Amino acid sequence: MYLANEGNVGGMEELIEGGVDVNYRDIDDRTALHVAACQGQVAVAELLLRSGAQVDPKDRWGSTPLVDAIHYHNHDMIKLLEKFGGRLQMAPMHVKSALQIPEYEINPREFDFSKSVGITKGTYRTAKWRGIRVAVKVLGEELIEDGDKVRAFRDELELLQQIRHPNVVQFLGAVTQSSPMMIVTEYLPKGDFRAYLKRKGALKPSTAVRFALDIARGMNYLHEHRPEPIIHRDLEPTNILLDDSGHLKVADFGVSKLLNAANGVREERHRSCRDTSCRYSAPEILQNEEYGTGVDVFSFALILQEMIEGSPPLSNIEDREVPNAYIAKERPPFNASLKLYRYGLKELIEQCWSYNAANRPTFREIISRLSSIQKHTAQRASWQVYF
Repeated sequence: MYLANEGNVGGMEELIEGGVDVNYRDIDDRTALHVAACQGQVAVAELLLRSGAQVDPKDRWGSTPLVDAIHYHNHDMIKLLEKFGGRLQMAPMHVKSALQIPEYEINPREFDFSKSVGITKGTYRTAKWRGIRVAVKVLGEELIEDGDKVRAFRDELELLQQIRHPNVVQFLGAVTQSSPMMIVTEYLPKGDFRAYLKRKGALKPSTAVRFALDIARGMNYLHEHRPEPIIHRDLEPTNILLDDSGHLKVADFGVSKLLNAANGVREERHRSCRDTSCRYSAPEILQNEEYGTGVDVFSFALILQEMIEGSPPLSNIEDREVPNAYIAKERPPFNASLKLYRYGLKELIEQCWSYNAANRPTFREIISRLSSIQKHTAQRASWQVYF
């Protein structure tokens, strides 16, 4: 790496003759060819390429030597790399004219991934961008050719551009003109709600209701979105984030859908049930039936009950058995003391997870009922302190 940086061709020849791997990668997956491309060391790069160096290796940020050479305006290096087969991989959303580049487009070079860590389900990583830490969802290089993944990326990007609400994660921008493509959102360092529930266990009813109102307000905004409602379709604790002020925000719209007012939505294929996310899926999704906004209400009921019970829905059975249980109208038991479900909270949960989606309340109705429950809970707490 040092010799490549210095342009020491003789030293490089000695190392290569001694058996050094010309494709050696450092901790950032960068090769000597990356270094030579950045520094414009054409003679070194040619030696490496003639000695078997890969022309398009990608570092941890997805950059190739050709991308680096273009960034540093090393024109002779660009010609050399292209001569040896170097090619820019175009993103599926690449536009032909600079005038067509979206306003939200971010130059990937602006990201600093040097202290990046994986967050949530592993699809997101942290990065430093313009002085702040952000969450970056990356569509990996291996997924660029996957039509379903690309369509999901486009759909999520389209939705996020339309969303602005305190209880929904904030969209900041995206990378669509180069590969890998990325979606950038605000980073909430307190993590997802699944991790919080694991740490805290069962919550006090007052806390559960407060959190439930956060979720319901975010979801009501999505469902009342105009001109078309937005169905989240994957509402579960991992996709709910905790902000610095102690409030919750709905996140991850990778499988969300815009709902045409005249029609419902139907899955093209059965959803797999290989992780805990299926524990929050409504029966109509699991049965590949037409569905609407009621699927999010079903998921919400399970999350609310989990907050009070302190354990995931139907935790006594395996993931693969959950769909049949829900379809058979089995629901999580109310093991906690019924006094924790006062003022109509138990009845609300039961109505929200009704098998018949038409019987489930809207989130606007849920907010009204939760607000009433919150008021009664606060009055009782004040009464107990007074006496």
